[in-house]
Amino acid sequence: MRLRSLLLLPLLLAVAPLTAQPAAPTAIRVEVAQIVKRYPHDPRAFTEGLFIDRGELFESTGELGRSSVRQVDLASGKVLRSAQIPPPQFGEGIVPWQGQILSLTWRDKVGYRWNRKTLKKLGSFTYEGEGWSLTSNGRELVMSDGTDTLRFIDPTKFTVKRTLKVTVQGKPLRMINELEWVDGLVYANIWMTDFAVKIDPVSGKVVGLIDLSALHQAAGAFGQDQVANGIAWDAKARKLYFTGKEWPALFEVKLVPAPTTQK
Repeated sequence: MRLRSLLLLPLLLAVAPLTAQPAAPTAIRVEVAQIVKRYPHDPRAFTEGLFIDRGELFESTGELGRSSVRQVDLASGKVLRSAQIPPPQFGEGIVPWQGQILSLTWRDKVGYRWNRKTLKKLGSFTYEGEGWSLTSNGRELVMSDGTDTLRFIDPTKFTVKRTLKVTVQGKPLRMINELEWVDGLVYANIWMTDFAVKIDPVSGKVVGLIDLSALHQAAGAFGQDQVANGIAWDAKARKLYFTGKEWPALFEVKLVPAPTTQK
């Protein structure tokens, strides 16, 4: 396993032995994302958010002057419609909610509400700190801000209902980025790495680690910030997708147990 940043050294120290030892009751399950199908993806899309809702793919992108919220055709990668985040704001994560799409900005402490069908701007909301990503458990929103804390938010007022500290084997896990709610767990990319984690939304404990390095190699994008980021779960079709920042590909994957190292 290879990390791109020493910021995640505690995670590496915690999980690396698990690939070489028998599973224990408290072990973190380590899985590899295996490619099922490859789809085209805009290589200029600095992916911040990704979701599939009612069979339709939506994406948000960052970077100054090219931040957007967009609907994308999965099969071709073509952008069907797009709304720009006003410069100099830096677009971040998105989530669908009752006919709207809510989007964050990085350091401007403001988010936007968009009409899901037209991507016409409907309004805005504010929050404290940085905005990184959003997902939903069907009742409330879940927000990451780059720290080890997830916020659970009222989607109407965008007020914080509770917070959750995320830990990996007792250590705080920071740099939590793109989020997706999958079968009762929060999946999250970890910024500047080729890993995603599965988080228990009650305890905050990391219960699974997903190695995305094979996807990164297949995508062939190795710029400084071209790391894995973007998780979409099609709950109806039971399909899981990953992409990365400025990757020319988006992947449908299946998760398989990581191989063990024999002595």
